[in-house]
Amino acid sequence: MKLWKTLVLVFCFYFIFLGIYITIQLLKPVGVKKTEEVYIAKGTSFSGIANTLKERGLIRDEKIFIIVGKISGVERKARAGYYVITPDMKVLDILKKLLKGKVVEYVVTVLPGDSLYEIFDKLSNINQEFKENFWTVIKDKEFLKALNVDAPSLEGYIYPDTYIFPKGMKIEEVLEIMVKRMWSVYDENLRRQTKEKGFTANQILTLASIIEKEAKVEEEKPLISAVYHNRLKLGMPLQADPTAIYGVKRFKEGVSKKDLKNKTPYNTYIIRGLPPGPIASPSKSSIVAALNPAKVSYLYFVSKGDGTHEFSADYKSHILAINKIKKYSNEY
Repeated sequence: MKLWKTLVLVFCFYFIFLGIYITIQLLKPVGVKKTEEVYIAKGTSFSGIANTLKERGLIRDEKIFIIVGKISGVERKARAGYYVITPDMKVLDILKKLLKGKVVEYVVTVLPGDSLYEIFDKLSNINQEFKENFWTVIKDKEFLKALNVDAPSLEGYIYPDTYIFPKGMKIEEVLEIMVKRMWSVYDENLRRQTKEKGFTANQILTLASIIEKEAKVEEEKPLISAVYHNRLKLGMPLQADPTAIYGVKRFKEGVSKKDLKNKTPYNTYIIRGLPPGPIASPSKSSIVAALNPAKVSYLYFVSKGDGTHEFSADYKSHILAINKIKKYSNEY
């Protein structure tokens, strides 16, 4: 009986001591004097994570860390990426970060009408690898083929949206997410409509990108689409201003009369038909407008200066509209 009591006491003291030891280990400050980042590679086991932290001097008892991690569910929730470790953190805080998957993330917003140049600016600010490899990857034929892109580059195939991705991703992985988002929006139903109307996906995205750059208000997108569809049917050049400067200068610099003479394969003042690919990232409404032009006979439009346009069915009416707008502008 005394032996049994002794064993019970020994076990009690053991578990009390173990509990105190674990608590001390978890509440110990991490061993850093300044903020650091710890990278956990994709596919790393939880024991591998513990080993990495031990090697960096952030935890003392690797076994305790693994045991607590398994019991608390951290082992199942920990994700790959970069984790920020600050001097005021404790080992318990590291476990909490791993449990919540709080890795360093970047937020990138691609706006409707952004071209690859604007997207490059946004991504190149994140890290050097993106900056160095962007222009090579977006034109890589094998990469384009893998993403089902039949175009000269990824221009127009990156959907305008806000993206959040963890630090450590390769530029290929980031671009793949953005292109897959486009295909989720330009879905099977829209692609079926494209085929039924005798177009390719690249042609519709190209037209949609031009509509995106020309339209300032949503209501006019089907009307602008109609102008270009009507011109295509008649074999008229599209004469879309934004195409004249694509690949020559940034859209924000505006289009001059001199630009309309730029000899590029995208300038629809020089070529007939659609350019070889999109000139910017179109929104869904522009894609839908490209597929569903308004049933009107317009062939021309001119900006009123307030974001809207005056549409005309013939050149004479177009000239009258231009003169009317000029006269109105001079009066006010």
